[in-house]
Amino acid sequence: MAYSEEKRLAVRRSFVYDKKSLQHAAALHEVNYQTARAWKKKSNHDGDNWDKARAASRMAGGGVGEMSAEVLEDFARLFQTTIKDLKYGEYTAIQKAEVLSRLSDAYAKTMKAAGGSNPEISTLAVAMETIKELATFIRKNSPEDLERFVSILDPFSQHINRVLTNGKS
Repeated sequence: MAYSEEKRLAVRRSFVYDKKSLQHAAALHEVNYQTARAWKKKSNHDGDNWDKARAASRMAGGGVGEMSAEVLEDFARLFQTTIKDLKYGEYTAIQKAEVLSRLSDAYAKTMKAAGGSNPEISTLAVAMETIKELATFIRKNSPEDLERFVSILDPFSQHINRVLTNGKS
């Protein structure tokens, strides 16, 4: 079944900005999941990485601090669960030492990742924050232009994603 460009953009928008899983975004817009996967893969090949755009959107929405806090909170839960399992599970001393070693390594890497972020994603986050401010400005000062702005926003977000991550115009 052939889908319109609007349908593809709607799936992308749900995935990137609404943070829906690709499967949920596809179902939401009545698109076959395999088709949505193919669109995402083709877009990535063309320089529009939906995952990077999603991460940038997340950063623009809540900032790096909020995203880092969320990652650290998830890791802390996993850490606690693993330690509890080590305490009460039936493991040899060697197995416990191995798990603790891996957990310590994961902790160090997680802390490092939370402290610094991907520069491409940071750049995209700034671009998205700017676009969001432009939308607010247009809505407030030039509402008659808002519909036109919205109609070019999706294709432009793909363009800016390609330019900032791959240098392709």
